[in-house]
Amino acid sequence: MKALLVGLMILGLNPLASAMNHGSMMMDEKGMIMNANPDTLPKDCIKISQNLDITIHAGQKNALKFTGKMFAFDQQEWNVKPCAKINITFINDDQIRHQLMIHGLPGYLYPEGMFHLELNGEGQLQASLIMPSLKKTYLVHCELPQHMEKGMKAQLKVDGGDGDLPSIPGLTKPVRADSYFVDWTPLSLSILVLSALLGCAIPFFILLNANRIKDFLIKLFNKIYSKNL
Repeated sequence: MKALLVGLMILGLNPLASAMNHGSMMMDEKGMIMNANPDTLPKDCIKISQNLDITIHAGQKNALKFTGKMFAFDQQEWNVKPCAKINITFINDDQIRHQLMIHGLPGYLYPEGMFHLELNGEGQLQASLIMPSLKKTYLVHCELPQHMEKGMKAQLKVDGGDGDLPSIPGLTKPVRADSYFVDWTPLSLSILVLSALLGCAIPFFILLNANRIKDFLIKLFNKIYSKNL
């Protein structure tokens, strides 16, 4: 009993230990969970309509299928029922920091209208939230500088949503498309023209000299074969 009391006193005096849980924020050396809500119903919900488990991966490998993107979630859209309870397993596949944030939630239940998961590197977190009944499309993204702009953006639709958000990789058109300009110089233009000419000339050369090429290959094969006997 004495040891337990001493332990509780140490926890109370240790600022690192007491900082682990501040109301709606839980944090440790791995990452952070903000505004998790596993049991409180929104005002417009009578009961939970579905209990849905979702695993979301974040990392560079998920962006390989999108031209010009560096980071992405493994999915870019989820559809849930009104008043659904979503149990999210957030997995960071990279060695750098990533976030999963859902915006536009009711502020009386989710401070700042936000649900937030964050991992400082490779690992995973689990937390739940209950969606309102409103037919709406919610933004899901990483708020770290340039992560969303480089592809880490998705949308969560309740009851089919109220439309699509712009710039969702693979789903919707960007507000401002990326441009990849080529700095043309006399040298690069010369290489381009030469490559085009060679690309056109080589097939004609092969067709015009098909018999000679055939004879040469036969002689070469026979020479190699005779040496190996």
